[in-house]
Amino acid sequence: MEVLASSSLSPIFFTKPNKINPNFSIQVKLWVTQPPKISKASNFSYGRSRSNKSRSNATNPGVVFVCNRFLCVIERNDERKFSGKVMMKSSVNFRQNLSVAFVRIVSVLLVSSISVVTTDSPPSWGLSEENLLFLEAWRTIDRAYIDKTFNGQSWFRYRETALRNEPMNTREETYMAIKKMVATLDDPFTRFLEPGKFKSLRSVTQGAVTGVGLSIGYPAASDGPPAGLVVISAAPGGPANRAGISPGDVILGIDNTTTETLTIYDAAQMLQGPEGSTVELAIRSGPETRLLTLTRERVSVNPVKSRLCELPGSGSNSPKIGYIKLTTFNQNASSAVREAIETLRGNNVNAFVLDLRDNSGGSFPEGIEIAKFWLDKGVIVYICDSRGVRDIYDTDGSNAIVTSEPLAVLVNKGTASASEILAGALKDNKRALVYGEPTYGKGKIQSVFELSDGSGLAVTVARYETPAHTDIDKVGVTPDHPLPKSFPKDEEAFCGCLKDPTAACYLNQGLLFSR
Repeated sequence: MEVLASSSLSPIFFTKPNKINPNFSIQVKLWVTQPPKISKASNFSYGRSRSNKSRSNATNPGVVFVCNRFLCVIERNDERKFSGKVMMKSSVNFRQNLSVAFVRIVSVLLVSSISVVTTDSPPSWGLSEENLLFLEAWRTIDRAYIDKTFNGQSWFRYRETALRNEPMNTREETYMAIKKMVATLDDPFTRFLEPGKFKSLRSVTQGAVTGVGLSIGYPAASDGPPAGLVVISAAPGGPANRAGISPGDVILGIDNTTTETLTIYDAAQMLQGPEGSTVELAIRSGPETRLLTLTRERVSVNPVKSRLCELPGSGSNSPKIGYIKLTTFNQNASSAVREAIETLRGNNVNAFVLDLRDNSGGSFPEGIEIAKFWLDKGVIVYICDSRGVRDIYDTDGSNAIVTSEPLAVLVNKGTASASEILAGALKDNKRALVYGEPTYGKGKIQSVFELSDGSGLAVTVARYETPAHTDIDKVGVTPDHPLPKSFPKDEEAFCGCLKDPTAACYLNQGLLFSR
């Protein structure tokens, strides 16, 4: 899961402070007979500073009046915690103050003659702790989500309807309301995560996880109706790998629970557990279905394996190939790759092979950093939203450490996400030849946001394009050349395939780096 910071600002309009009691938090609806004919921004906030100083001193408002074409909301914004519902006292002074606030807001919003009617007693209610958590999730998606049409719906109208109709009396009900809201986006990678699942997701990117060593994803649309979850990769030497589970296999069930309705986050949590515990998987490999019982283990946090492969030659002129296998992009990935490169260069290697097969991705920044090691200059990736290119990640060569030696990159259908960014950058900049099969094709980027109660949201914030402006989502990176079908995935056998011309996996090292 890639991590990319994303933020957006909503316009704030400050006027003369009124005398609304900051201890109240209320919502007020305005029913408009015709849509406001406001040419530009229709959202603004009215802020009241907790002090009685100059009105320019509004950096920490105690009450915020947020308005859009459907709803005006007065919100507490003084960071004071409270629980339960905030009760409003019915008093003459309160009604007078509220009326003054309405006049000020309406006078700013409805500059032209727009007919506004309100009920005799407009419904208003206090925002409970559960309401505030829901609004926190709503705002997170509002600011970060890539599709600003929100799957063709009014995001503000959804907020209004949900606060009015969805039960949010308990934390479980609030979580359900948030999940229903997220489901309206119809995006399998934007998901709400309960505290346990959020903690689990963070542990994966930090390289500390106990499980069976599987990376999983949703079936591609071209695969027909989803019948489960697809194995993207199996960690080398892990329980799943030793049991013969391969990329492309389908997980039909986990501990007698069908995966047809499971999200990848639910499934990942079920696959993880205490070290030494077991989990039963129903796996479909081609036409065959197997039931496997796997014992969970602690997955190694070192994402890199390397090997010096010395080929037959004459004396000191024997070719030396530096082989680096990168299994994941956790927080240790870039430092581990740098160490492997420097060690192999110390042994005077003539060329490098970077093996990204079955690497399902991970931290987006780590992928960018590793690309910089190999490039003296150039674009690494374009970050795009619904309006086009939003950001460009490139390099000026200041972090380059290996730009002259020939480089080959190995990929397969288990190569996904950050791995595809790296492979695409090296290919399009003509820094490397890519060997293997088309990659997985995950061209979307998610940010992970923690909410105030320890739960979180994984939100699709952008898509990316390779330096040649190729959108690889659901397509993948196309390699330059195929690999022999029997080409091994471990560093020991790799050398044998370069040394022995009679081996079925033989690959001539001269052709490996030739365009």
